[in-house]
Amino acid sequence: QVQVVESGGGFVQPGGSLRLSCALSGATLDRYAIGWFRQAPGKEREGVSIISGGDGSTYYAESVKGRFTVSRDGAENTVLLQMNSLKFEDTGVYYCAAVSVSAGYGFGAEAYDYWGQGTQVTVSS
Repeated sequence: QVQVVESGGGFVQPGGSLRLSCALSGATLDRYAIGWFRQAPGKEREGVSIISGGDGSTYYAESVKGRFTVSRDGAENTVLLQMNSLKFEDTGVYYCAAVSVSAGYGFGAEAYDYWGQGTQVTVSS
């Protein structure tokens, strides 16, 4: 059974950094793409970053480009989201999600089959 579990959220001041982890079990990263999403209170869930299976191509939403970096550790079957220069508007619950590389996917949440429980990121002074 495929599962994903996030960790690493927390409280940080503006301009600070956090690193989130997404551990994939029941499958390997070469066969699954991992998407990072976030949801702020009162807002819809939005895609933040994607790392594809296979060649590990990466994609970012415009709002985080240049500040966030997604990478994967094949040995640990884990995807990392390094978040730098955090802003107030980055606050939200962050989710990782997995989808088979054989399926079509993008920044739309509906494409992803397996979701973690989410981890809270709060950017505040």
